[in-house]
Amino acid sequence: MITSVFSKSRPINYVIVIILLVICFLFYQFNTSSLDLTGIEIGQKSILLLLLVGSLLITNFITKKNGLSKDNSYTFLLFFIFLILFPDTLSDLKLILSNAFILLALRRLISMHSMITPKEKIFDASLWIFLASLINFWCILFLLLVFSSIILHVSRDYRNWLIPFIAFFTVLVIGLMFSLALYPAFLTLYPKQIYVDFKVKDLTNIFQNIAVAIYIVVSLIAFVSMLFILQSKMSHLISSYRKIIFAFLIALAVYFVMPEKHNSYLIYTFVPVAIMLTNYLETIKKIWLKEGIVLLLVLASLVTYLLQIL
Repeated sequence: MITSVFSKSRPINYVIVIILLVICFLFYQFNTSSLDLTGIEIGQKSILLLLLVGSLLITNFITKKNGLSKDNSYTFLLFFIFLILFPDTLSDLKLILSNAFILLALRRLISMHSMITPKEKIFDASLWIFLASLINFWCILFLLLVFSSIILHVSRDYRNWLIPFIAFFTVLVIGLMFSLALYPAFLTLYPKQIYVDFKVKDLTNIFQNIAVAIYIVVSLIAFVSMLFILQSKMSHLISSYRKIIFAFLIALAVYFVMPEKHNSYLIYTFVPVAIMLTNYLETIKKIWLKEGIVLLLVLASLVTYLLQIL
């Protein structure tokens, strides 16, 4: 039933997922926050929700605009499933904002296969990544995706290699102006997050362990299946899928080097995994198997979501 609904890209599908996201978001906030909220706190949570919905829409734009999936809305649904699988993500403004910046960068890099205005796309992607790194320094690793895109498409023009550095100085100026005008402590606090810590935080909540285990299995299936079906894709799309795979690996690297890491930092992997898993689902011919996988994911995410917050 679920696959029959989301096997087509209908507006109602997006409305359903957004409504579910709003419900899960509000339920999480009511269970984890004080009911006596100030106007500023309500505003912050409203921004959080808008960013989450915006991230869903950007994800859908990336997949549809670049032909990374067929005419279905599985990626949209899967991104929502991964969000509620780790409900703490729903309250982290910095994390959601930095991920939104990375998605905007990914949107520009994926579209480079069209070879339309590549310089602007390189600059935009670099700019978004540097902005994300102002929030979470290790997002700077996604610059590797920028340079790999240059190698894949426009490596012969030396000017393209200089564009990320122009974006760097642009963000540097923005960061300095922001710090001096609004947040002077930023210049002293920011360097403190620039260190590597490979230690994985112990999970005291068994339901968090279950959520991580589910996500690891799903990610492995998505990643391995993508490697096998990559060569069957149309030639002009192979570079885009390679970027998705590379984005997933970079996101894992960001997670492992992050100091004081927790499950929410897996958010950077959500969209690549959702896209790869969508392509795997599209290869399944047996309806009952596809239905079973999606239904299992939905139920597992909802159950672990409830168990983690109640």
